[in-house]
Amino acid sequence: MGTEDRAVRIEVRVELKPGVMDPEAETVEKSLALLGIAPVARVTTARVFVLEFQGVERARADALAREAVDRLLANPVIHRVTVTPLLD
Repeated sequence: MGTEDRAVRIEVRVELKPGVMDPEAETVEKSLALLGIAPVARVTTARVFVLEFQGVERARADALAREAVDRLLANPVIHRVTVTPLLD
């Protein structure tokens, strides 16, 4: 199978850094307590993007995913990011 036939999938996980307000997580944490689902020590939110690249090598897909993070998906001041290749 040639490079042009392969799809490379990269998972990008974007979370808020510690100390950054996360009102959605706070609401979920309070709601879980009200529902009696306890003890939940902490709730955090994250956005997960799965980017699928066609016709490129894994290293190039990784570079493109990191460019997407830098230019669109995350703010380095408030977000921490994990970029992970997904196995076929």
